[in-house]
Amino acid sequence: MRRLAIPLALTLLLSGTAIPAQAQGSVSAPIKQPAKRTTQCQGDWLPGTPTADDVMRGEISLVGLPSYKLGKKIDWAASPHRNRSWEYVFQSLRWMGTLVVEYENSGEQRYLERAREITKDWVTHNKRGARGTKAYVWKDHPVSLRSQALVCLSMHVKDDWLKQSLADHAKLLSDARLYKKGHNHGIDQDIALMAIGCRYGRKDWSGLASKRLTGTVKLDVDSQGALMEQAPRYAVYVYGRLQVAMANMRSCGRKVPGEISKRADALKDFIAHSTQPNGYMVPLGDGSAETEPKMETGTPKQKVKAYKAGYVYGRTAWGKPESAYYSIRFGPGMKYHGHEDHLGVTYYAHGRDILVDAGFHSYEKTAYRYWTLSPEAHNVPTVVGERFRPRTSSKLVKTKYGSGSQAFRLTDKAYGVTRTRSVLVHHDEDVMAVLDTASGGKKIKNLWRFDDALKLVSNRAGRVVLRDGKFDVTLVQLASCKPVGGQKVQRGGKQGWMSPTYLSKQPTNVVVSPAARSLLTIIVPGADSPKVSCSGGKVTVNGVSFPAGLL
Repeated sequence: MRRLAIPLALTLLLSGTAIPAQAQGSVSAPIKQPAKRTTQCQGDWLPGTPTADDVMRGEISLVGLPSYKLGKKIDWAASPHRNRSWEYVFQSLRWMGTLVVEYENSGEQRYLERAREITKDWVTHNKRGARGTKAYVWKDHPVSLRSQALVCLSMHVKDDWLKQSLADHAKLLSDARLYKKGHNHGIDQDIALMAIGCRYGRKDWSGLASKRLTGTVKLDVDSQGALMEQAPRYAVYVYGRLQVAMANMRSCGRKVPGEISKRADALKDFIAHSTQPNGYMVPLGDGSAETEPKMETGTPKQKVKAYKAGYVYGRTAWGKPESAYYSIRFGPGMKYHGHEDHLGVTYYAHGRDILVDAGFHSYEKTAYRYWTLSPEAHNVPTVVGERFRPRTSSKLVKTKYGSGSQAFRLTDKAYGVTRTRSVLVHHDEDVMAVLDTASGGKKIKNLWRFDDALKLVSNRAGRVVLRDGKFDVTLVQLASCKPVGGQKVQRGGKQGWMSPTYLSKQPTNVVVSPAARSLLTIIVPGADSPKVSCSGGKVTVNGVSFPAGLL
């Protein structure tokens, strides 16, 4: 089983009961009193690493990367791994927050003293706009995430410099020009501003956060409960953040708008449908194959669900790892955490991945990262001789639901001409069939990326067989009901790659079809020599028949 290599998202922030501002004044050291556990510090907002003792030793490990020796005197411009996620988490100071939590839990003053020392040093050396301060330090997400750690520290350290820093954070969080409306970052901004406003009794801050949140949620989560950021794994993050946001509003004496709670509940269904029978989320957009929701979603009534946001999900059963599952992409053009995967499919059957996307590598600005966003990293049709047009929307134009099969037709003009893909998934005999065409007599090609465990066995006469142990998968391609040969299989090279986990890159087999005016691709899991025939407008696979046009 795959396990998480990095957190699902940067963290969950938690703040609680509103506390009036304390009498202010410069204090040379943290107040000496028995540790008191506070809602602002306690909760599931800290990363698994580093621990408080790691920080005390001066070594921190962030986002699954090797430890960095922090030292007594901290270099705030450090970027030992040249990794954007590491930089953001480093500047969030959540790792400092582990010290305050440990102080609350143990009562040992040394943890609080070191937390205060680290934070005061950070405030001194990271003035916004000052020479030497990295620009990303004051980007919206580090600011939002850092606010939780600073609010937590403020429960025990009453120094003016800390209160002023929190005021600086609130000013930035309040700036409409910097607000990420309709995005999980906007939700984090509202949570942070609410926390600071409640901490110091600033109703203007907490009121603004509450007012903005409803609009952002309505843009980020549609009425069906689908996340609009085009990466299903972020739905888990957003669901958790909304729970925190609603708790904060109640703690501040504010009523939670019904639209927020309703869409948060609908997100659970979307997360359930986005999760494969093996318990891992389907790796679409910026989402890797290692993501487990680890939350209670309940069991939706439907086995097949089409979301207007651009997803079709289907399965044969709930709660059975061996059941079949598929996903199909369409909808609005690429944005936020999306990829150019429209008309793409994934397929899971016999308790294992069959067709997969290239996955999510990282947010680093590398050629490989940008390739994972491209159509070539997904199971899609391409129009020969035509230029791809990024961020083109696509439509689901026809559906047909049967007890043992489902079929869908999708279309767009991502290559300037109309390309159409019809998909049929049959469950009585596990089969996926895909028909691709393009308008104007244009020829079309397609790509099929198989799970890395499947190795090439044979490639001849329009049939490609892959195998893992005793498990076989066969791909058959037809053009106008006749077998079409000439498939190329790449493992590595230009296209044969995938990233099943964060920062990983490994070779896998990709089947590249020949060009034809129409291509019918049939995927048969669990068979090395399926009986496939086509005549009279009907295709038969191992005794199961369906229209050659699929719908």
